[in-house]
Amino acid sequence: MHRFAIGNVEVGGPGLLIVAGPCVVESEAMCMQVARTLRDACAARGLPYVFKASYKKANRSSGSSFTGPPMDEALAVLARVKSELGVPVLTDIHEVSEVAAAAEVADVLQIPAFLCRQTALLEAAAHTGRAVNVKKGQFLPPADMQNVVDKLVAAGGGRILLTERGASFGYGDLVVDMRSLVIMSEMGWPVLYDATHSLQRPGGAETGGDRRFAFPLLRAAVACGVDGVFFEAHPDPAHALSDAATQLPLESATAFIDEALRVHEAARETRRD
Repeated sequence: MHRFAIGNVEVGGPGLLIVAGPCVVESEAMCMQVARTLRDACAARGLPYVFKASYKKANRSSGSSFTGPPMDEALAVLARVKSELGVPVLTDIHEVSEVAAAAEVADVLQIPAFLCRQTALLEAAAHTGRAVNVKKGQFLPPADMQNVVDKLVAAGGGRILLTERGASFGYGDLVVDMRSLVIMSEMGWPVLYDATHSLQRPGGAETGGDRRFAFPLLRAAVACGVDGVFFEAHPDPAHALSDAATQLPLESATAFIDEALRVHEAARETRRD
């Protein structure tokens, strides 16, 4: 398994990586609140932490849905989180034209699931030298992520993460095939489980979801041996401007991290036996 650093944290080591934050930059105050809470929770447990927030949501169900503040304002918020709280930052990119500006701020550039096969976008992300996290497409067999890895490596990418976020199950639903986590881990790069987007029910005027499955699916994924957990948290999910149905209440985030850590440690003991 490849090990590497993202800012001041190690990825691919024995510690369970936590990548978490709100779905999208709504305000500077909210991002600072969420980042500080999650940073402190992870620090108290000795876990590596990366803050995530999208500066723009390019893939929304409705044209009237909130997509984020202007790009320069949103990136300035992420830069403040990074500098004042001392945590690495992850954000999505959607077009090659966005990559350079995002890379000036972000430690990790994330390729959204629907764009995971976009060769030019993958290559542009790899060329920045930043770590790249690729969400596996809902439509893609896990073994096909090897093609994604090959594209990134050929373009000079040396720090790659792969994330499972559920697979399309007919119309308007997702399922998580835990075999995907094992298959992708065999590619030699750290694998994350996206514990909140996997709960979505896409389609209609806005994407729905079922938050009650967050804890049981988390336990199953961590027991499979993932290297990290990705999730979204918000101080008031019911009024979140994106993914209101699946973001975790910020007040529940510490318990969620504790549950992940408990299963992670139990799984490690089992492997030693």
